[in-house]
Amino acid sequence: MVWQAFPGRDGEKRDFLTRLDDKPGGTQLLIVSPIAPVRPDWLGDADVWETKSIPPAFFQARRYRFQLRANPTHKPVKDKDGNYIADAKKRKRRAVTGEAELAAWLQRKGEAGGFRLCNGAPLETWNEVQRFEKRQANGPQHHGIHGTVDFSGVIEITDLALFLTATFTKGIGSAKAFGFGMLLLAPLAAQ
Repeated sequence: MVWQAFPGRDGEKRDFLTRLDDKPGGTQLLIVSPIAPVRPDWLGDADVWETKSIPPAFFQARRYRFQLRANPTHKPVKDKDGNYIADAKKRKRRAVTGEAELAAWLQRKGEAGGFRLCNGAPLETWNEVQRFEKRQANGPQHHGIHGTVDFSGVIEITDLALFLTATFTKGIGSAKAFGFGMLLLAPLAAQ
């Protein structure tokens, strides 16, 4: 349904991130996109639609309080017998679990994406499971599960260009089409 906010783009690659949050009195859909979305027809008259540009000055801060809803996964490199799997297509994604493993996963994403977790700032996580159904045209219906982890804490930008191109605009982790991976940021005053 979100694609309807980007008319005339049939068959194009998705270049936007979404996040759906339950709020008192309704639901909030957040979209980060290089192209301004337009109000889709499925919104009712009472529904609020607002777009805002993010000014470049927003990214002048060094540290940010963040929230991230992610689907932390990894692909094991060994099979059940301990043998390495050469064909990546045969490897299935597995959920990352445990606080230490989740913190390490996010730290690795930060190293690859131009940020780091701030030492001394608590990293909070909250886990749940999201079930979904996927119907293919004239095909079978598939059921699946996403492990949902909400992270919050403080990050420091280490490489702004990399952060903007690889992390903020493209998101973190897998299942971005299901509303995962968008960083919500609030700049912190210089310390």
